[in-house]
Amino acid sequence: MTKFISLKTSLPGPKSQEIAQRREKYIAKPMGSSLSPCYIAHGEGALVTDVDGNQFIDLTGGWGCLAVGHTHKKVVAAVKDQAEKYLHTDFTAVPYESLVELAEKLVKLAPGNTPKAAAFFNSGAEAIENAVKIARAHTRRPAIIVFENAFHGRTLLTMTMTHKAMPYKYHFGPFAPEIYRLPFLSSSHPMANEDFEKILVNTVTPDSVAAIVIEPIQGEGGFNVPQEGFLEYLRKLTDKYGMLFVTDEIQSGIGRTGKFFAIENWDIEPDIICLAKSLAAGLPLSAVIAKKEITDSLPGGCIGGTYVGNPVACRAALEVIKIIEEEKLLDKAVKIGERLKERFLKMKDKYSIVGDVHGIGAMMAVELVKDQNTKEPAIQETAQVVQECLKNGVFVPTAGINKNFLRMLVSLEITDEQLDEALDVLEMAIAKV
Repeated sequence: MTKFISLKTSLPGPKSQEIAQRREKYIAKPMGSSLSPCYIAHGEGALVTDVDGNQFIDLTGGWGCLAVGHTHKKVVAAVKDQAEKYLHTDFTAVPYESLVELAEKLVKLAPGNTPKAAAFFNSGAEAIENAVKIARAHTRRPAIIVFENAFHGRTLLTMTMTHKAMPYKYHFGPFAPEIYRLPFLSSSHPMANEDFEKILVNTVTPDSVAAIVIEPIQGEGGFNVPQEGFLEYLRKLTDKYGMLFVTDEIQSGIGRTGKFFAIENWDIEPDIICLAKSLAAGLPLSAVIAKKEITDSLPGGCIGGTYVGNPVACRAALEVIKIIEEEKLLDKAVKIGERLKERFLKMKDKYSIVGDVHGIGAMMAVELVKDQNTKEPAIQETAQVVQECLKNGVFVPTAGINKNFLRMLVSLEITDEQLDEALDVLEMAIAKV
């Protein structure tokens, strides 16, 4: 008997089916299909109710955008209040205090003692694009180092930086120049840190490299955690060659790992940090936080955009930060992670399909394999598990180059009871498959 899951119709229900027919007619096919065939009517915390009245537990968290959950009352109140005052001005035309206040809070939260400044954009890809622009302009160098299994976005530059070819690079070339991909030394990677520099200098002349751009924990790549000492080694390497150290925290930031910034788990001060997703509880807002000596080296007006740092999104972001602090959601992320890891390791002992468990804090993923020794990806089986979970009222996102990871992007507002109920459904699906 489920307490939170309530399925009243077949899935998808008749109202969702009617909307799906309209979607087929009017929505461009390249936008792809949805994880769920059921259309949302309402969300609260980690729960979603569809247009047919079915209630689900949502482990996707808006694909990592809802650290404080669906429709948090404080966020909704702030958005309503701002919407009644003004929706837009363009900060470079008529400025507003909320953007300044948000920049101040993020700068003070950022790791390290070096003075910093923030700039705002609309999406994670825009944040990465602008971080690269800033790095190139500051260093007067063209080359950018990225990593295997990385995901940085779908614009021309960021899809070039992203590893996976299909579907993200499908006949969309020619691609951006001066992007060089090197191994991400995860905890399971056989290469030693010391060998990385050899590959680097044989791939690109170091004095032409503007920045290394890295996800402290890879998101779409499978929640891969770097091997011990790798990030610290990269920080020293960037200092040695005059490169900038840029962290992509689009998915790993805003408290998901138990630290506000994921890079804090390694006590490293990056030169530039990129944020988005959960920053404004799902409203389009991203940020680039950089050392002030870097941003001050560029002329005014060289970065920006009409909608960047929208006042409604800034008010939402300010509430997200307050909620994380007041409700101690960083501690909650650690506890959620412990609960997830314990369940996943028990599943690994019980089911041969369960391989490694990756992640830190609530940013946790479980790998599904055909064989625990060979680690051959269980691609079709993973898709079957996702569908089985859906049939029983739980939305579960996948990850990895081969889509054989089940990743947890759950709201940090989820209750223990809700999480346990969702994991029970997930385990039943794994057992059945």
